Amino acid sequence: MRSSVEIYDFATGEQRVVFQSDDLIEAPNWSPDGRYLMVNSDGLMYRLPLVGAPRLETIDTGFAEQCNNDHGISPDGKTIAVSDKCEFGKSAIYTLPASGGAPKLVTRNLPSYWHGWSPDGARFAYCGIRDDVFDIYTIAADGGEETRLTHGEGRNDGPDYSFDGEWIYFNSSRTGLMQIWRIHPDGTGLEQVTFDNAGNWFAHPSPKNDRVILISYEPDVFDHPRDKDVRVRVMDPDGGNLTTLFALFGGQGTMNSPNWAPDGAAFAYVRYFPV
Repeated sequence: MRSSVEIYDFATGEQRVVFQSDDLIEAPNWSPDGRYLMVNSDGLMYRLPLVGAPRLETIDTGFAEQCNNDHGISPDGKTIAVSDKCEFGKSAIYTLPASGGAPKLVTRNLPSYWHGWSPDGARFAYCGIRDDVFDIYTIAADGGEETRLTHGEGRNDGPDYSFDGEWIYFNSSRTGLMQIWRIHPDGTGLEQVTFDNAGNWFAHPSPKNDRVILISYEPDVFDHPRDKDVRVRVMDPDGGNLTTLFALFGGQGTMNSPNWAPDGAAFAYVRYFPV
């Protein structure tokens, strides 16, 4: 077995297995209606229903058959965003109907990796690599000009919106180890949130705006590789009360994209097993 898709419940502290597979499955998003998870595997996108027998249902993504683990579902549940490199040989962000269909290009500047949807559904936050510099950008969900929020202060990656729309959380190496930062969507109010001896990645704010979850690597691990011993942690929105929920074998693919249940009571993630 390679992948175990699981759910952590805050009320009970239980970790429930939803689906297991010999294939590499990544980055569960929870649908706004609570009925399914969306995951990627081997370049394709799938729905994983949370009722009935567990099974992967293929989503028709047209020509986009090299999707990575940077994807998400719109707040109204009608549209999905994917990051795929089929058309240009570099990751580009596309939208398509949640039921499947032809991808529509959003980002002209490449490579771009989708990471967050604004609560009103109007904009994306994403990581763009321009001249080998990793920075945080936003763009209208239907395309247009991108807005740059960071400017090469270390590597900046993994942005996700708070559910009140006030903040974009992201990880940055500007002070050494990768740490969590946040910034207002208009580019003001930049502040560091975590300050510890760990490599902190992929902060995802709760729908209740009361907590943030993240992945933490050991300090000697560079980037965000898969198949590492990592910790899934939770903190207050301002970084206080940073606590480990559990450890697992994972990292890349565990929870790269927004993964909260719509009621904020649980979140989904992927645990891996050595190959």
